[in-house]
Amino acid sequence: MVKIRLTRLGDKKAPFYRIIVADERAPRDGRFVDILGTYNPLVDPADIQIDAEKTKKWIANGAQPTDTVKAILAKEGIIEAKKAPAKTGHKKKTEE
Repeated sequence: MVKIRLTRLGDKKAPFYRIIVADERAPRDGRFVDILGTYNPLVDPADIQIDAEKTKKWIANGAQPTDTVKAILAKEGIIEAKKAPAKTGHKKKTEE
């Protein structure tokens, strides 16, 4: 399966990430298929540069983003943010 995930670059204690498309069996910093963008968490606000068209194409072709990448894509408006299930406030009765 193909995943959209982060690969780490940068120095020790100064992370910088590329958003890539890679086979899920490939190592984190190993072989990849395509580069979609970059993510720098050290600046405030975080610097995110991503090719939206290329990303949408990969998702349409079946690439699955990891949870972290999914949050970044939702923040950028490339995919819809997943809504949390509504709480009903109803508690289950426990038998005593």
